[in-house]
Amino acid sequence: MKLPLDCDVAIIGGGIIGLSIAVSLQQTGKTVIVIDRFDKLINASRNNAGAFAFADILPLATPQIIRSASKWLLDPAGPLYIHPAYIFSIFPWMVRFWRASWQDKFQKLLQAQASLMALSRDALERQVMELKAEPLLRRNGQLRIYQHKENFDRSAMFWNACSQHNVRYTLLNSAEEIAEIQPGLNSNYEHAGFTPDWINVTDPNHWVQHIKDIFIARGGKWVDKKVDRIFPSQNDVLIKMQEHKVSASFCVVAAGAWSSKLASKIGDKIPLDTERGYNVTLPNSDFDLKTHLTFAEHGFVVSTINQAIRVGGAVEFAGLTRPPNFNRADALLKKAENFMPGLLNGSGYDRWMGFRPSLPDSLPVIDYSSFSKRVLYAFGHGHLGLTQAAGTAELVRDLMLGQNPAINLSAFSVKRF
Repeated sequence: MKLPLDCDVAIIGGGIIGLSIAVSLQQTGKTVIVIDRFDKLINASRNNAGAFAFADILPLATPQIIRSASKWLLDPAGPLYIHPAYIFSIFPWMVRFWRASWQDKFQKLLQAQASLMALSRDALERQVMELKAEPLLRRNGQLRIYQHKENFDRSAMFWNACSQHNVRYTLLNSAEEIAEIQPGLNSNYEHAGFTPDWINVTDPNHWVQHIKDIFIARGGKWVDKKVDRIFPSQNDVLIKMQEHKVSASFCVVAAGAWSSKLASKIGDKIPLDTERGYNVTLPNSDFDLKTHLTFAEHGFVVSTINQAIRVGGAVEFAGLTRPPNFNRADALLKKAENFMPGLLNGSGYDRWMGFRPSLPDSLPVIDYSSFSKRVLYAFGHGHLGLTQAAGTAELVRDLMLGQNPAINLSAFSVKRF
């Protein structure tokens, strides 16, 4: 006799990807359980810069990045750092990253990224309306700033991609034009691009909590456990935890940086690694931030979180277990103070480090497991998890319901590696 299932769908991972999938599936009548060992100290979904970065359609592995990487690696405070003890671990990932920058790969990756961005941009508006979440958004655009004219000129690849994929922008060529949008910046900045349709959340923690509260109010269940293993069968999936288990018709793995370990136990070997990102939050700064700022040459951004200012960015490869190196957070803040005089005229700030789950070709996995149609993967979004969450949720919903996805998912296949 077949035992009754605990739910239609069990989702492993309660970050922005997992919760967005959960509420999307609830709309179709599915019963859903989310399983996540909550840790507010490292939760990237709740502590990021709060940007829906729909303009960032270029894959990270561009030819320009490859040329710059060697210089950055020599700078302890630069945008990219690899811990010496982690070099051999990350080397296969970096080889794939380098290969993704080749022209034959890059153009296909750009097209795939742009298609997911376009879907996610529209899906976000549907999600905002359905969840009545407009008060949690800021629609103040983004100013992408360049310190050196040669770097601004090299950014033509970025702006051309924006033109090709319907991202509105205006290029600025004087400190006066920049000051009309954001006063108070270092006057040496004379080149920028403004993307007016850029959106931020007022606070990523509030955004995720809003979705979680709706999920619970609609009958969703939350299990605060660490998943040890998934056992798919022909008719269902058993999810085992310490002293606990859940059975479901389907399982979605959306566990961020920890997803590949679960996938590997099923048999899918996916080259997921983690970009450790840092930020500092200044609750008492008097700097009047008007828009989201991206300092493209230096690898960091500045955004408003509630009434505070958050400076975040950089990429560090050091694995999941090494303690944070908060000198990198302090270096971000020091750079920001040079470019935004008066930023530190308040007192005190909070430092944070979190994990961005990243695949070497800059695209997530959105696909069934190679070994079971009862298990779906939705992870590897890198620094674009918040941005692509609503679109990913719709794609997972369509796969689970047996419907044709809105975009071609071949580039997001688990088998591409």
